[in-house]
Amino acid sequence: MALRDYRIITALVLLVLAIVGIVLLVFPAKDMENPPENMFGIVLDAGSSHTSMYIYKWLADKQNDTGIVTQHSECHAKGGGISSYAGVRGGAAGSLKDCLKQAVKDIPKSRHHQTPLYLGATAGMRLLGKVNATESKRVLKEVEKEMRSCPFKFKEAAILSGQEEGAYGWVTVNYLLENFAKYGFVGRWLNPGRQTIGALDLGGASTQIAFETSEVVEDKDNVMELKLYGKTYRLYTQSFLCYGQDQFLRKLLAHLITTQGVKTQVSHPCYPQQYNTSVKLGHDVFDSPCTQSYKPASFDPQKSVRVVGTGDYRSCLDSVTKLFSFENCSYSKCSFNGVFQPNVTGNFMAFSAFFFTHKYINSLTNIPITSPSRLKEAIQLICNMTISEMTAKTKQSEKYMKNVCAVSNFVQVLLLQGYGFNNHSLPSISFEKQAGGASVGWALGYMLSLSSMIPGERLGLMKALPLGPWAGILFLFITLLFIALGYLLMIYRSTKSKEGIV
Repeated sequence: MALRDYRIITALVLLVLAIVGIVLLVFPAKDMENPPENMFGIVLDAGSSHTSMYIYKWLADKQNDTGIVTQHSECHAKGGGISSYAGVRGGAAGSLKDCLKQAVKDIPKSRHHQTPLYLGATAGMRLLGKVNATESKRVLKEVEKEMRSCPFKFKEAAILSGQEEGAYGWVTVNYLLENFAKYGFVGRWLNPGRQTIGALDLGGASTQIAFETSEVVEDKDNVMELKLYGKTYRLYTQSFLCYGQDQFLRKLLAHLITTQGVKTQVSHPCYPQQYNTSVKLGHDVFDSPCTQSYKPASFDPQKSVRVVGTGDYRSCLDSVTKLFSFENCSYSKCSFNGVFQPNVTGNFMAFSAFFFTHKYINSLTNIPITSPSRLKEAIQLICNMTISEMTAKTKQSEKYMKNVCAVSNFVQVLLLQGYGFNNHSLPSISFEKQAGGASVGWALGYMLSLSSMIPGERLGLMKALPLGPWAGILFLFITLLFIALGYLLMIYRSTKSKEGIV
């Protein structure tokens, strides 16, 4: 009797175990909420000449509080920069609509409410703030309202300082070159232990330089510290407002007009031979805070002046050099305009308008820029070309070719006399437009730094197994159920058989 009870209990335990197992496997439960594979972030780069939108993504599991960020997609807004819509109600916000609509499509809908949205305005808005602070604030509020109407997590619409712009460009450069972190063959992000490189950015209204230095930075406004991937970096960073490509060309034209006198025709030594154009004194020349010091006491803003190109390298270089001041330095050493700068060291990456200028120099002359003398040789050839020769060689329109001589000389003076690059250091500059599949600029560095402020997601516990193992375990429990039922049936029949014999 005791043996029979033991068999019944064993069979019942197996039966209960099988039933409980089956119920747990098939009973409806809340689905496992795994976080999406990627987090997303949006940065609107509101430059002086145009606005670009960059969408970035990174894994929810971050490396030392900084996301491993890659570029997902980009969009270039039509029209000018948001600062160009000063006095035009709705213009700045309207210029962003198409790109923001693209972002809605590019980012998974389930991620919209968690995706941070930033707008960083640069030198164009910094200039507008100097001229009309009220209008600058209105434009920012207008674009903020437009951004808040999107399904994303609006963070800020702000004007970056020149130092921030330079520092974030430096972050972008070194991130793309994997100088901060590199994905190792063991499947983990590793610190490669590499030296960082400097960043040179040339925009429409300003130019920036940023690099690590072991020298004492005598002006504390030029120091910026960033913490990335668990390490703190101390940078020298400086931005020169009004020394971007577009504003420099305005200053050069203003200088030529004022030195030659406000006449109906002005000679331009940097314009190619055979090229001439007409400009309005107000709109095209003096209606900018960058040309205020050149503005004549009295002039007609609506007056048109004919500008005739002479293609004179030496005269062009002299005129460009006069836009820089290499005197009156109150520090142990300066770059120009009385700004402190330590000696440039290590390698550098130059991007934005630096890249396009270098590209045109190469395509027009086929001379590699391996030394200051080679750079000078190439620019001399360019400045001696006619506009028809330039357009024929590059297949580019006069719109782009007319300024190559001027901008090339500007880059020559800026790099050699301003920043202090020489025979040894000039070849260390790499001119790039993209790296690692991403556009080179400050936006990626901005997003990379900001991602450390975004909480990383934690992986939740899984309530279910993948389909294959789940089906296998369910089959085992069902088999166990049948074994238990069969065992109970055998015990029942055995008991009945014994009772029949008695």
